[in-house]
Amino acid sequence: MSLRVLASLVHVLTASGAGLALLALLAAAHADWQAMFLWLGIALIVDAIDGPLARRVKVATVLPRWSGERLDLIVDYLTYVAVPAFALCQSERLPESSRVAAGVAIMLSSLVPFADREAKTAEGYFSGFPAVWNMVCLYLFVLEPPPLVALAVVLILIALTFVPILWIHPFRVRRLRPLTVLVTAIWGGAAILSIAKPFPSPLWIQLLLLATAAYLIGIGAVRSLAGVGSG
Repeated sequence: MSLRVLASLVHVLTASGAGLALLALLAAAHADWQAMFLWLGIALIVDAIDGPLARRVKVATVLPRWSGERLDLIVDYLTYVAVPAFALCQSERLPESSRVAAGVAIMLSSLVPFADREAKTAEGYFSGFPAVWNMVCLYLFVLEPPPLVALAVVLILIALTFVPILWIHPFRVRRLRPLTVLVTAIWGGAAILSIAKPFPSPLWIQLLLLATAAYLIGIGAVRSLAGVGSG
């Protein structure tokens, strides 16, 4: 198979995320939250593997006209931001009077990290909350906190979008990478189990997701306090 065909297939794989976003949106419109998170989970897997595949077949060199990075950003905005924002507007996770405003705020604030050319540091950390609203949304469904508490979490994360605190990328940051990848794999397993069961999730799944989140958030916070994010 020629490199051009392989490179084209990688682009098709990336673009499939847009279709997955539509399927997730349709599920959310019918309040089928398990199905919504299933489609978003598949999109997350696609997002994790298309980059390494693109680099392996040298997509940027073989098909220089077509920007895989731009395509990836468009799809990520749909799956990481647009669908979760819609879900929070449709569900009862937030106070009813705040849902649309919160959804709009999520959509607008998330444009900042997507448009920022310096959103990632040289080490591979994100600077500011990286708009992973699909994961935030999952936690709000898994834990089902009171709506006012959920709204406070949403507002805090929107504010942290504009604060240069570091957030780890589990595969690109070399420091503690083996441990981080292991924790990420545990998180992925817990997330799959949470989707397979009705919300809210059993306590042991909640604790597992909270523990893995504490590690992933804590690593970035520690590096921020150490002042070495750009190294």
